[in-house]
Amino acid sequence: MILTLAETFDGFLFTGGHDINPRLYGEQAEAVCGEICEERDAMETALFERILELDKPAFGICRGLQLFNALLGGTLYQDLPSQRQTEIRVEHKQTPPYTSPVHNLFIDKESPLYPLVQSDSLPVNSYHHQGIKDLSPQLTALAKAEDGLIEAVLMPGKKFIWAVQWHPEFSYKEDDYNFKLFTQFVGMCKPSAVGNR
Repeated sequence: MILTLAETFDGFLFTGGHDINPRLYGEQAEAVCGEICEERDAMETALFERILELDKPAFGICRGLQLFNALLGGTLYQDLPSQRQTEIRVEHKQTPPYTSPVHNLFIDKESPLYPLVQSDSLPVNSYHHQGIKDLSPQLTALAKAEDGLIEAVLMPGKKFIWAVQWHPEFSYKEDDYNFKLFTQFVGMCKPSAVGNR
């Protein structure tokens, strides 16, 4: 069924949700790790692997970014507040409304995200307690939060494998740059589209 879905559809959105099972990146779950759904992990792992084989577009949001990183050989902080100490304090798990930005991102000017959003910094919302610890060697960082946490990535050599840590779906109507992310993804789902290789 999963392989049929991968072959049938033109693009795939990996959304937020459960914590990633630390076993996917070679660790045991600690007490600070949140709720895990092993069935979802297994389904999305199979789907993502087939997407890579078919070179179809995929866009990850929050958990999606963490999943891509884990499946491609990176690691995660199971809980940012207790496992990551930084001099600059950034609010990574805000309270509603989720349409309100709570911290800034700094965008790599050499990355394809920079011309897309036409800015080297963006205010974003944030609702996560896990995050990238060691970046996968197969991914490239596009943007980082003020505390240095990687918040946007892409996979070079593929048509379109992008992911972001924030939630553009909450404020794509208010913030033009979030709408541009979805527009870019949808555009890459067209058979004739040429991606960032």
